[in-house]
Amino acid sequence: MKSLSFVKMSSFTIHLTTLSLIVFVAILYFVDLRYTEKRSLEKPQQLRLIIQQEYVPVQSKESKWKDVGVPFTTEIANDISLQMANGSTTKGAGAPLAAGGTEKEDEEEEEELDVDVDDEDDEFVPFAVGSTEEGCDVFSGKWVYDKASMPHYAEQECRYINPQFKCEAFGRPDRAYQFWRWQPHGCSLQRFNATFMLERLRGKRILFVGDSLSGGQFFSMVCLLGRPIAHFRKGHKRSPSLTIFVAPEYNVTVEFYWAPFLVESNCDNSTNHRVKDRVIHLYPGSIETHAENWKGADVLVFNTYTWWLTGTNMKTLRGASRDGAKYIKEMELEKAYRLVLKRMVRWLERNLDPLKTRVFFTSMSPTHFRSIDWGGDRQGNCYGQRMPIFDPTYWGSASKKSVMQVVSEVLGKTKLPITVLNITQLSEYRRDAHTSIYKQQRYPLTNQQRRNPRSYADCVHWCLPGLQDTWNELFYNKLFFP
Repeated sequence: MKSLSFVKMSSFTIHLTTLSLIVFVAILYFVDLRYTEKRSLEKPQQLRLIIQQEYVPVQSKESKWKDVGVPFTTEIANDISLQMANGSTTKGAGAPLAAGGTEKEDEEEEEELDVDVDDEDDEFVPFAVGSTEEGCDVFSGKWVYDKASMPHYAEQECRYINPQFKCEAFGRPDRAYQFWRWQPHGCSLQRFNATFMLERLRGKRILFVGDSLSGGQFFSMVCLLGRPIAHFRKGHKRSPSLTIFVAPEYNVTVEFYWAPFLVESNCDNSTNHRVKDRVIHLYPGSIETHAENWKGADVLVFNTYTWWLTGTNMKTLRGASRDGAKYIKEMELEKAYRLVLKRMVRWLERNLDPLKTRVFFTSMSPTHFRSIDWGGDRQGNCYGQRMPIFDPTYWGSASKKSVMQVVSEVLGKTKLPITVLNITQLSEYRRDAHTSIYKQQRYPLTNQQRRNPRSYADCVHWCLPGLQDTWNELFYNKLFFP
């Protein structure tokens, strides 16, 4: 009886153990099933998250700007991810200006700036997404008549153009000057893409600084960027010398600051600046008043030249005595120009971050007041010119190569990279692109002027649309594809 009871108990224990195992296995299976179901539900969400995480560094190489028509290659795609470009700007060191302004101090100042600094390879370039093909000089080329792709906009489409540059509206009978496209030798420019530029510079500030030629480049940029947006709105002016346009959809600000000599001068009134006896302020700190309005800009484009063409030495204000007497000294144009550029460079090096800011300098804009320069009438100028100059060696008498040399020497030795937009030679060919007599005249014409249009032809400024759109196309290429 006892052994039978033991057998029954053992059998019960076995059944209970088996049942427990079955229940345990069932629980494990259920838990695993729930976990698998949960994983299968989470997988699409995780996949979307992975795609989103990888989109910025990987997909954006081709897809992010694909909709705006920017041509991409493997090389450019790699450059986007690296955000690198092969900069050609040399480095240099600058030193603070000493107080005073004597000739000896000027010489010491020149010596202090003439310091060589080793170049750095693979330097990060803000806003760059690629690079121009190796060996391509975008400033060396020829003008090609291209009615299919030029101009970038119609004069009537851009209501922002200053009347000083509106040639069609003031009676210019031909439009051929609008159809010339710049073609570099052996390579091509990236086509200006307004949507791409606005997107790339979202929330940024572009500032043009200089005289009315800088103003023309500014209005050109406003017109080029205006097509993809509903409208520009005028921004709040912090200074009478400042003109501001804002693209609200992108929060991109395009500005122009009037400073014909970059430093202070007696020509700084933005509306009433026709002064015969021009005086440039070259005492220490003479750039600071203007430069206060440049702080916070992300892309700066400087220019100064035309106002220097006085035909004589430049008068410079070096300081004043306690009784108010001014110390004015005459200087050779090139020497004064060098000092102004050095003032600009020092301010830039002290106030801008090269990892966040880009700086450009537009070289001198040529004039065409002497048609004898290109084999024309001794009494002629740009008036009546309908075609460019096709002689590749042409160089006008008003363009001082000594000034170009100063630009090369000073801007080639900076700690902050400065890209020179060398538009001089390509603009030399464009005797046909000036506003000539087709602009809003500042004063009523006299009968004598009406009888002789050459006498009041403006051979300094350029029609819009026109040549300065090419300046900005080159600016666009150097900004994004240096």
